[in-house]
Amino acid sequence: MPNDQNQAPAALGVIAKVFLPFAAAYFLSYLFRTINGTISGALMADFQLDAGNLGLLTAFYFLSFAAAQLPLGALIDSFGPRRVQSGLLLFAALGAGGFALAGSLQTLVLGRMLIGLGVSGALMAGLKGLVLWIPKERIALFNGCFIMFGGLGAIAATKPVEMVLHVLDWRGVFLVLAVLTWIAARLIWTLVPESPAAGKQTKWKDVAGGMGQAFGSPMFWRLAPLSALVIATAWSAQGLWAARWFADVEALDATAVASRLFWMSVTLTAGAVLIGIVADRVKRYGVSSSVIFGSACGLFMVIQLAVIERAPIPDAALWAGFAVFGGMTVLSYSMIAEHFPQDAIGRTNGALNVLHIGTAFVLQYATGVIASFWAVDAAGHYPVAAYRAAFGLPLLLEVAALVWFLMPLRNPKAEPARTRAAGG
Repeated sequence: MPNDQNQAPAALGVIAKVFLPFAAAYFLSYLFRTINGTISGALMADFQLDAGNLGLLTAFYFLSFAAAQLPLGALIDSFGPRRVQSGLLLFAALGAGGFALAGSLQTLVLGRMLIGLGVSGALMAGLKGLVLWIPKERIALFNGCFIMFGGLGAIAATKPVEMVLHVLDWRGVFLVLAVLTWIAARLIWTLVPESPAAGKQTKWKDVAGGMGQAFGSPMFWRLAPLSALVIATAWSAQGLWAARWFADVEALDATAVASRLFWMSVTLTAGAVLIGIVADRVKRYGVSSSVIFGSACGLFMVIQLAVIERAPIPDAALWAGFAVFGGMTVLSYSMIAEHFPQDAIGRTNGALNVLHIGTAFVLQYATGVIASFWAVDAAGHYPVAAYRAAFGLPLLLEVAALVWFLMPLRNPKAEPARTRAAGG
């Protein structure tokens, strides 16, 4: 009985000192990732940005985020998630403050890059912290709740931010976010316990070797292009271009745009849970992760085509489906777990994550460049043709990647014991 009485306070202590501080950082990471969609109209008006510059500005978050991924895992292992995450968040706070005070596109870009760098470890550090201080029999529950906070951050970047914009302008919003980010860094530094392994030596050659094992695997390159293109397309739209479609093509006002983005984020959050449940149930009938993943990506492409062609389906339903199926690349991590040795999974996931984020940078910028070939109308809106062309490029690349994914490997026996062709 005394042990039972002590367990509840101990669990509450772990939640307060570990889970909530790291979850707050992950919440802010997703909020920063998607907020430009809500404030895009104001940014374009204040800085006279065309679609290309707006896409480039927003995409710089992914550039600095991706650049930090390669050394990040080793840094967290070496110095502990408390030190790494609290230090990185200071860069995000500085970037948010600089973004708020920016007087030029160049300053906005610098602020956006600092934000991307500052939140680049939010997921990895948080999951590492949970492994260190949460009982292993509760890890699955806490991981699910932790991921949910990212979805909540995406939700907060939509309708809630739009409501705040009735009181503050976008600069005021970013000043508030700078303060909140500094508070999150302070909470992690103050509350989270020190990692037992903090300060140990890291063998950087092992990190490079793990990445080399992933990049040298035919199975990895069968999966990676499709996974990267699908998630990059989803992030590019969720973070910016869906909002511009709603404003320019559907002629929605700022309040309606924020509302539509809000429901996209809600379905994204709910879809993450649904994906896990459905995949788990279907696999019980002998359906492989490859089949589930390939089918889901194919449905995602069908939805994109329906959006581009403005099919006679309610737009809200199409974009809700876009949000749900755009998150299906979470299944690619399950495939990696099935095909690669356990001691290489972390670094292989990191290699895939680099491609995810790097591709998101390219697509978010390229979408704006393509759209900017068309002239805006008197109200500053791009025509439907601009978005059809801009959204069509990722779709064509995804179709090619799906065909590549479905092709069998020429020599599957050359793969390691747990590495087989993505198509079976």
